Amino acid sequence: QVAAATGHTVVLVDQSDEILKKSTKGIEESLKRVTKKKFADKPEAGAEFVEKTLKNITTSTDAVAVVHSTDLVIEAIVENQEIKNELFKRLDKFAPEHTIFTSNTSSLQITQLANSTTRQDRFGGLHFFNPVPVMKLVEVIKTPMTSQKTYESLMDFSKAVGKSPVSCKDTPGFIVNRLLVPYMMEAVRLFERGDASKEDIDVAMKLGAGYPMGPFELLDYVGLDTSKYIIDGWHALEPNNPLFAPSPLLNKLVEEKKLGKKTGEGFYKYK
Repeated sequence: QVAAATGHTVVLVDQSDEILKKSTKGIEESLKRVTKKKFADKPEAGAEFVEKTLKNITTSTDAVAVVHSTDLVIEAIVENQEIKNELFKRLDKFAPEHTIFTSNTSSLQITQLANSTTRQDRFGGLHFFNPVPVMKLVEVIKTPMTSQKTYESLMDFSKAVGKSPVSCKDTPGFIVNRLLVPYMMEAVRLFERGDASKEDIDVAMKLGAGYPMGPFELLDYVGLDTSKYIIDGWHALEPNNPLFAPSPLLNKLVEEKKLGKKTGEGFYKYK
């Protein structure tokens, strides 16, 4: 959406036409919300903006068939190393030499993904934040193999889509999640010890630190399965780091399929 809205030609690829139809409809609704604010006094200009943006987006279920005409690939599939590697390996064979590959992963190592291709110098991380049309940040990740030219192109692209890029080495969680995930886990441990209720911890962080959501609300929003997946991965990398220690309570909730907002219950219940 943000790339199309800033004049880039986008091909959105997913597994089925059904998913793509739903995605396109979601983008259209999101654009209409944007135009209500942006073109409050000019509804005609707003409608034109939506139409023009949607014209920049085509869809496909065949990544290999469309990659030959792209300059930049942004992968945002399931957080699974093997599945991502498989996709990159396949696309690497068909993409033009100049094409830059990136991943939107929040927890996997970019270097490991880059190693599944023959273009390690044209591979980096572009980590956008949810919801992308609203959040201004992009973390641009440079691996030891990423060329300066690629890095500069990724910084330029981030600015061209209206974002504020920050750069980080290829280290677990980059900047935001490296600080945020241990913070959320510490909140769970505080609650597990019985030092404070989850409600009071959430209120304290909102009113005392000015956070828009408390740590338990945030965990439910992110998804408890996603949070567990990240912490388990980091724990495997650094088993002696107390910040990455797994939480019995989090594991129990995930086992009970209480994954947060998306399932109607996590640390809190949702109607």
